[in-house]
Amino acid sequence: MTLGPAVPLLRSFDEARTRAFYVDYLGFTVDWEHRFEDGLPLYMQLSRDGCVLHLTEHHGDCTPGAALRIAVADIDAFAADLARRHHPGARPHIETMPWGTRDLRVTDPHGNQLVFTNAISV
Repeated sequence: MTLGPAVPLLRSFDEARTRAFYVDYLGFTVDWEHRFEDGLPLYMQLSRDGCVLHLTEHHGDCTPGAALRIAVADIDAFAADLARRHHPGARPHIETMPWGTRDLRVTDPHGNQLVFTNAISV
């Protein structure tokens, strides 16, 4: 038996702010999106390279304030890419942790923390 990669669900509340943060700032692509009908909550899949995330406005799917670690092959290049993109609510920097990893932490507009790290193999 083999398990596949996990796909985190992250709570979102505002479609425009979600797109500005994940697409414009972090560089993710919207793979698909779903609403049961116009005016109902959005559920969408985003990806960048091998990282896949699901963002949901449905209150029963998950709660805000999640934290996840995302492997980055070249954390310095990723940090430089974010610096070029600029987001008014984010000023991330690489931090060397006491256990030896190099992490870059950003918090999305809905309180979810994304920790990009060189600690996990890509």
